[in-house]
Amino acid sequence: MKKILVFGVFIFIILPLTWFAVNEFEGKKPQISIKLPSLYLNRSYEMKVSAYDKGTGLRNVRVSIEQNGKEKILLNKKYPLKRYKGFFLGSGIFKAFFKIPVESWKYGMKDGPAVFKISARDYSWRGWNDGNYVDKKIKLIIDTKAPEIEILTKRHNITRGGTGLVIYRLFENGLKSGVMVGKNFFPGYSGAFDDKNVFMSFFALSYKQGPGTKIVVEAKDPAGNISKKGFYHYIKDRKFKHDVIHISDSFLSRKMPDFNLGAKKASFASYKNPLLKKFLYINRVLRKQNSVTVLKPVVNTEHKILWKGVFKRLPGSATRAGFADHRVYKYHGKEIDREVHLGVDLASVANARVPAANSGRVISTEKVGIFGNTVVIDHGFGLLTTYSHLSHISVKKGEMVKKGEIIGRTGSTGLAGGDHLHFGVAVNTVFVNPVEWWDRKWIQNNILSKINNVKSELAGREGAK
Repeated sequence: MKKILVFGVFIFIILPLTWFAVNEFEGKKPQISIKLPSLYLNRSYEMKVSAYDKGTGLRNVRVSIEQNGKEKILLNKKYPLKRYKGFFLGSGIFKAFFKIPVESWKYGMKDGPAVFKISARDYSWRGWNDGNYVDKKIKLIIDTKAPEIEILTKRHNITRGGTGLVIYRLFENGLKSGVMVGKNFFPGYSGAFDDKNVFMSFFALSYKQGPGTKIVVEAKDPAGNISKKGFYHYIKDRKFKHDVIHISDSFLSRKMPDFNLGAKKASFASYKNPLLKKFLYINRVLRKQNSVTVLKPVVNTEHKILWKGVFKRLPGSATRAGFADHRVYKYHGKEIDREVHLGVDLASVANARVPAANSGRVISTEKVGIFGNTVVIDHGFGLLTTYSHLSHISVKKGEMVKKGEIIGRTGSTGLAGGDHLHFGVAVNTVFVNPVEWWDRKWIQNNILSKINNVKSELAGREGAK
């Protein structure tokens, strides 16, 4: 009987009391998770805070921001203690999530360093019923002012499919800046001038962009504040040539085997003319993919002008196709496709030596689908030249080349129907009309004179100090 009584006391009194004591005196601290847009606080800022406690539940969650001894409470959530038949069971709230807008300018705080303070406490009886406590501090920078931009170049005349140059000054460090042309972004770079806050950006209109295209200089600081500044520009429209390309069976038989499309090849077998179907895939889909490959963003473009004077074209060559020629492809007299030719085709003798159009750094030497063997040269500030369909490449990636130095020989690799050079000029990731860069007067009026005028103006400002 005594054993039964002792067992009953243990089961119904001691064990519950032990469990209750262990539970109420639990020593695990609450957990806090904080998600911030960045460590720079701007005018459009929202922080996310999550608090967890698996033991006695949350008692309090508090969030504040402090600057120079001045504190603003952003959140002070308290959870009441719950009871059940005389027993304290904590709050019953084991997790909580908050979205907290932070509007520092309303709290009388100024741009500069500040601190977020986040804390949580639970209902444990530890510490004389003070509970387990956790707190975190996060240092940040309040930055609510948009960057300031000064445009230094005066006139900007640009043609559809052409290149432009704008020079501007910024007044703080660490900004991402450049020119927005429609939805295309062209980075700005310092390095052309002694003042590191003066930036230069080559920008371009694609063949699709004419009068009415929005062009602005844009600067964004680490806090996400954005400034946009327009500048005077005149866009000259132009029309492009239309051409017809006749695709023959002999061409298909000769060129299609050069393209290994892997598993994709099997998908053409069921068609009446699998070679034609393969050509259409190459001309439509692969063309777009290859253009992206050739003009992949130049991460480490030189921050100086590597070129000098007019750009060189293939000696003794005739132009066989122009920039942005709108091509209609026909097979047995029937239209089968339409594409745009984004370069200039130059033909000379077979296997003609190809000179670098100007001095620069070789950033790519590879075989790229429809373009065949291709060399890409960086001339600084995101200005590139491309040389495609080469039969031989005589330079290596990373080499510095001089204007006129031989980089390879013409050929018919890729989708070329005959021996020629496909020459392209690009600004960042947009192909532009190479003819401008063969024109000494255009370079002087639109590029060099702007740079020289800005240098003179900056020197004048220094002298006036």
